[in-house]
Amino acid sequence: MAAGKLVRFKTISEYHQSKGLPKPEHPLISVVDYSQMKFSSDSTVSEFYSIAIKRGIGKLMYGQQQYDFDEGIMFFLAPGQILKVTASPDEAAKRTGWILLIHPDFFWNTPLAKKIKQYEYFDYSVNEALHLSDKEETIVTNVIQNIKQEYHSNIDTFSQNIIISQIETLLNYAERFYQRQFITRKKTNHSILEQLETILNNCFNDTLLSDKGLPTVKYISEQLHVSPNYLSGLLRTLTGKNTQQLIHEKLIEKAKEKLSTTNRSVSEIAFELGFEHSQSFSKLFKTKTNQSPLEFRQSFN
Repeated sequence: MAAGKLVRFKTISEYHQSKGLPKPEHPLISVVDYSQMKFSSDSTVSEFYSIAIKRGIGKLMYGQQQYDFDEGIMFFLAPGQILKVTASPDEAAKRTGWILLIHPDFFWNTPLAKKIKQYEYFDYSVNEALHLSDKEETIVTNVIQNIKQEYHSNIDTFSQNIIISQIETLLNYAERFYQRQFITRKKTNHSILEQLETILNNCFNDTLLSDKGLPTVKYISEQLHVSPNYLSGLLRTLTGKNTQQLIHEKLIEKAKEKLSTTNRSVSEIAFELGFEHSQSFSKLFKTKTNQSPLEFRQSFN
């Protein structure tokens, strides 16, 4: 295959064949030894879920952001997400780890068919991988080995339920570790808070805000190169508030500044802050402060 192509895998069998692996023992689920895979620098998109731990991978373009995989890192791909890996020959030769591939049809008629879409890190995956301690990596690797052992055994009427249970255990551990990551990766998290403050200040100091309108959660997350769900989850852990609440907090701060230091009318201030209708501004201001804009101005004076 020529480098730079976008390669689409509809089935796990196609994936195995492309990577030089033996035919999968089960058409809908497979655990792959990453060191045995044929390396390719093509961008890929698959129609199945992928959960992986990889070491010595080189650099990986994961949606909007590039990651260096110098440490053991776990990440998640949902069907339809694009992945591109680049590595030198030396890096490619040192790759270790595993990938769990699960076709959505494996979840058919089970509670996990719907529930898997509620695990937000399948959205996070395009922006934020999961850093694991040695202990955490051992835990998830043991679960993966249980899954592999079960589908390698003789398939019976209990097999699917047992494997589904193990996958759910794996996803729940991942959710716990992501919550831990919000707290322990302080340097990265504090950097995001600082960047968020700068972005909000720039937005509300922009003289064109009246034309652009209020900043949205989507806009803020794009500026920070993280997904909206990941950003709100991180901010709730660090500040107790989600992205929308912090946007409104900055808005009220700027509104109070204008109400207390200028003679502009409430309608003018609402327009400057990106509101099309002053009634919407007044309603939000009162909800957040228990005062109308005019009541705040009068109490301040």
